[in-house]
Amino acid sequence: MPRFSIIVPSHGVAGRLSQALDSVLAQSFGDVELIPVCDAPGAPAADVAAGYAGRDSRVAPVHSPPSAGLGGARNTGLAAATGAYLLFLDGDDLLVPGALAALDARLTETGDVDVLFFEHERTPWWEGEPANPAAPLLAPAPKGAFAPAEAPRLTAVQLPAWSAAYRREFVTDHQLRFPDGHFTDLGWGGRVTAAAGRLAVLRSVAVRHRPRRQGSRLNQPGEHQRQLLDQAETALTAGQELPAERSYALFEQVFAAVLKTASRPERLPSGRRAFFRRAARLYRRHRPAGFRTPGGSVGMQHRLLAAGAYTAFHSLRAANRSAARAAERVPRPRMLRTRLRYARALRRPLDPNLAVYCAYWGRGYVCSPAAIHAKARELAPHLRSVFLVEPDAVDAVPAGVEHAVIGSRRYWDVLARATYLVNNANFAEGVVKRPGSVHVQTQHGTPLKKMGVDQSTYPVVAAATGSFARLLGRVDRWDYNISANRHSTQMWERAFPGRYETLEYGYPRNDVYYTATAADVARVRRELGVPEGSTAVLYAPTHRDYRSGFDPGLDLEAFCAAAGEDVVVLMRAHYFYDQGRARSTGRVIDVTGHRSSEDVCLAADALVTDYSSIMFDYANLDRPIVVYADDWEVYRETRGVYFDLMAAPPGPVARTPEELARIFRDGAHADDASTALRAAFRSRFCQFDDGLAAERVVRRVFLGEPPAGVPPVIPLAERIPAPAATLVRS
Repeated sequence: MPRFSIIVPSHGVAGRLSQALDSVLAQSFGDVELIPVCDAPGAPAADVAAGYAGRDSRVAPVHSPPSAGLGGARNTGLAAATGAYLLFLDGDDLLVPGALAALDARLTETGDVDVLFFEHERTPWWEGEPANPAAPLLAPAPKGAFAPAEAPRLTAVQLPAWSAAYRREFVTDHQLRFPDGHFTDLGWGGRVTAAAGRLAVLRSVAVRHRPRRQGSRLNQPGEHQRQLLDQAETALTAGQELPAERSYALFEQVFAAVLKTASRPERLPSGRRAFFRRAARLYRRHRPAGFRTPGGSVGMQHRLLAAGAYTAFHSLRAANRSAARAAERVPRPRMLRTRLRYARALRRPLDPNLAVYCAYWGRGYVCSPAAIHAKARELAPHLRSVFLVEPDAVDAVPAGVEHAVIGSRRYWDVLARATYLVNNANFAEGVVKRPGSVHVQTQHGTPLKKMGVDQSTYPVVAAATGSFARLLGRVDRWDYNISANRHSTQMWERAFPGRYETLEYGYPRNDVYYTATAADVARVRRELGVPEGSTAVLYAPTHRDYRSGFDPGLDLEAFCAAAGEDVVVLMRAHYFYDQGRARSTGRVIDVTGHRSSEDVCLAADALVTDYSSIMFDYANLDRPIVVYADDWEVYRETRGVYFDLMAAPPGPVARTPEELARIFRDGAHADDASTALRAAFRSRFCQFDDGLAAERVVRRVFLGEPPAGVPPVIPLAERIPAPAATLVRS
């Protein structure tokens, strides 16, 4: 029997689950059973947990449907547990180093207590100092094991369920389970308080609680707030036979939670009076004989609740809340005339048939926004679609595509009225997210390098990124975030925490890799000037935050000469370095300024890149990829990466120009070993790209079709990529 069974519910936290599991498995005390509770086989968190189970026999995943909630997930884990003591750890929290050793040592000192309470650290998501809210609650407790009557004010409803260790036999003997619904810790805490006969405390931190940026669901408005009273009744009913002093403490602590919600009417969109009346009935029914209300304003709230005085209760703070809401609605103009015009437009109703698109901060009609725009014209012709572009990109907008120049009066007008807003970056800082509008974030690549708030610990990148608070304000506008693979889903959740819904539909810009024909490939090669019969190698290095200006990092003419007489290079610098002029020389064709990176990929017979996300897109074509990693260690340390590319590359890795040329000259770029590496890479990162991504987005977002109604993802083995030029020639 393991010493500890650690139950880790994982719904909605797949992006941070690995950190929670690592914090357990890295403990110096290893006699544990780790039970991740996942939604279902194949769910994002289930894939993470399965990977750990394959590497460590102590990991035993179980499954609980999302409909069962947090309580159901914990109960499922509890039923599977075999350890002497049970611990609950949320999937986005951490065990601090040495926590299990400290718990084991303390239990050895105290003997087999029913419940061992311990401290936890609440780490602010972004700004502020960590806090230890449990410390003052546990400080008055006796030093050794003790009976509950020796510390009557210490109850399990004061602490989260994950701030204690529970003897499994105690839990099973008393048939303790988490109640269904929200606020399950309150009901569980009442049951534990009533049943426990021997307690102890550990006065040190064992869990690092990391609140999610979007806040706890328990603090959000909604009908689920009514379930607080169900859990309060469960806790009070369980404790009705407690001695007087303990029942006073339990009653006061339960109603502290009830009053917190009752005094915040914004949490209850409707039925506030009914909530208050039911709370008043519970108060009167369960109030222990002899209970004295607290002093001060809290005592006033107790008395008003007991009297059922709803109007008086809510008048205490209503005026202040109204003033605060009015202040929030006042626009803060910048560039006064333009902003005032925008403010006036915001007072007009949304246009239900207006969709606005933008890509790369207005660089042109490109990427996933363009792919969605094109598909919307086909499937949703009733929509008026406007593409936003910078003045120098107007000439490149295809004929028939309505556009507005960024910064113009028309630009602000359509932004104010549009119901649908689609972008692969972010709209301007001053753009308001109107109620009823729908923002779609398409992203523009699968993340290898750290993104979003994950960049904050890398000084060079963080300095260039600017205010992370403003970044997160822009994230708050998103309603949907598009993902091409589970890796992206999990990393976006970490990098851009928000309330958006992830659409695992594939990247719309990659649809063309499955819809293009041999004629399309031949046409693009002619447009780019690729000589007939040559092998076109696309060289696409990424941006270096620690360098100024563009440096190709390779002598490309020398590479062509060494790689083979039929080799030409299509050189595409990062879009940061697109200055509108070509750098073509000899056998090197500069395609940096070409509008479509997808066209360039279609034209290439093989790809050479360093750490650019283009490798994930190009892998859809199932053509050779070679990684040129001459500065991998420097890039990894200064930029930060999400996985070790050198351990799982899409093809051969070269560290020097000589190695790179030899790989092509000897044919290693396309041999069996290279093919095997590429197949594994495609399986992981081309998960949802199948040529139907744009259609899924249009049907789900613009046409309102249910998730089950969008086209399912075609299995990778059944997809047929666009043919390479070698096949065209043959």
